[in-house]
Amino acid sequence: MTGTVSGTGLLLRRLGQREYESTWAAMRAFTEGRTEATPDELWLLEHPPVFTLGRNAAREHLLDPGDIPTVAVDRGGQVTYHGPGQAVLYTLVDLRRRGLGVRALVDALEGATVDWLAAQGIAAATRRDAPGVYVEGAKIASLGLRVRHGRAYHGLALNVDADLAPFDRINPCGYRGLPVTRLADLGVETTPEAAGAGVAGKLAERLGSRIRPTEGADHAG
Repeated sequence: MTGTVSGTGLLLRRLGQREYESTWAAMRAFTEGRTEATPDELWLLEHPPVFTLGRNAAREHLLDPGDIPTVAVDRGGQVTYHGPGQAVLYTLVDLRRRGLGVRALVDALEGATVDWLAAQGIAAATRRDAPGVYVEGAKIASLGLRVRHGRAYHGLALNVDADLAPFDRINPCGYRGLPVTRLADLGVETTPEAAGAGVAGKLAERLGSRIRPTEGADHAG
């Protein structure tokens, strides 16, 4: 375990499909408005097609966006793609309260994904030089984080049954010719919501925590 907060759970919100920019704004508002007593939350959702550029992203890696919108955001990392069929898990976690550094949260997110994939019979690995999760050299999950005042947001995107063609329009995560893959091509039939919830459970284990389901209608912002 990378860190434990006694009695502190992770509130899992299942949000369905949400527009990227409004969700990003809601993450920032949540992070700015939270207090020492605010529970950590995981937001599980899908986005309509969008390319996002991290703070230090070089636009040369955005090769041919076409009709897919591009949003410059405040997370780390380069360019990536989000779209339907991808499980996006945003981690709104108070690192300072949990006694974690950014690297520890990255390791926990990657490790949780590797753990969940192993439970599906898929051998996955990480790369120290290129954050994310890989299966036989092809990227199946990307991640990027932002930390403000010791509190993290953004998170992880796992390819479940998403259309992978838009990745051909970019250098994924800044790597020319980097192959990408998805669960559907690896013989795993599941939904983005089920896959994301599975990774969320593994993440809770790695953080020495537990998942607290929401009651009633989920919301963000």
